Amino acid sequence: MRAEPVVVASDLTRVHRSATGETYALRGVDLTVEAGTLTVVAGPSGSGKSSLLSLLSARERPSAGVLEVLGSDVAGASAGALRRLRHRRIGYVPQRASAGLFPHLTAADHVRQVAGWRRAGGESDGSGLGAEDVLAFVGLAGRADHRPATMSGGEQQRLAVAMALVGRPALLVADEPTAELDHRNADRVLDALAAVATAGSAVVVSSHDARVTERAERLLRLHDGVLSSETEGARETVAVIDSAGRLQLPPALLERFPSRRVVVETDGDHVRLRAPEERS
Repeated sequence: MRAEPVVVASDLTRVHRSATGETYALRGVDLTVEAGTLTVVAGPSGSGKSSLLSLLSARERPSAGVLEVLGSDVAGASAGALRRLRHRRIGYVPQRASAGLFPHLTAADHVRQVAGWRRAGGESDGSGLGAEDVLAFVGLAGRADHRPATMSGGEQQRLAVAMALVGRPALLVADEPTAELDHRNADRVLDALAAVATAGSAVVVSSHDARVTERAERLLRLHDGVLSSETEGARETVAVIDSAGRLQLPPALLERFPSRRVVVETDGDHVRLRAPEERS
């Protein structure tokens, strides 16, 4: 029996507008994320990973399409409703950890503040990690009284992870959480993320790190803002067909079709794709 979906996205599109025009960060992404799973989103720089995570964590609204996070319509909810959703039910680790830290608070103050948000929303049932526990879990027990300015970049990143873990949020989203960590501390963070997924949270992580993708229960690959392939556990990698019927081929296969045209042939239960014959 499959778990209830925590995230449901259909034809998800994100457009960034500037004085020079529009840039599509995401184009027609269809996605479901269930409780108790560890999903890793991979892809080259500029593929749309950070944009997708910002949407899933209810920090941005989609430009088009449908996005429901923990039962809330992200496009239509009020700013106050989204803020409460983020504080009470979503843990978030930004790519640049310092962006979510306050210079006047100690590490312990940071995690206690998040614990207060969870309790205020009635979402923490006491079964998750407490404020002191999470610092020890990520190797920061001895840095509890330190402020961000006295911590290294890697320590700040682990503090951001600790804050996201407090109270076992229903959804935990982490953008490149091991980017500044050595092997030992990266393993600590990965163990923590895997543990919270095992305990029932939905965990979505973006990463270039092979150590992270190897731990994924489900691996999604983005390319130029579209979801190109999906691998679940030890099962085979599948290409993705979006809601408009477009087949997203992985980049390695796309190279076989330089004309960006394909002949579709059917033979019983089999469907074959081949490059069209060149015209003389």
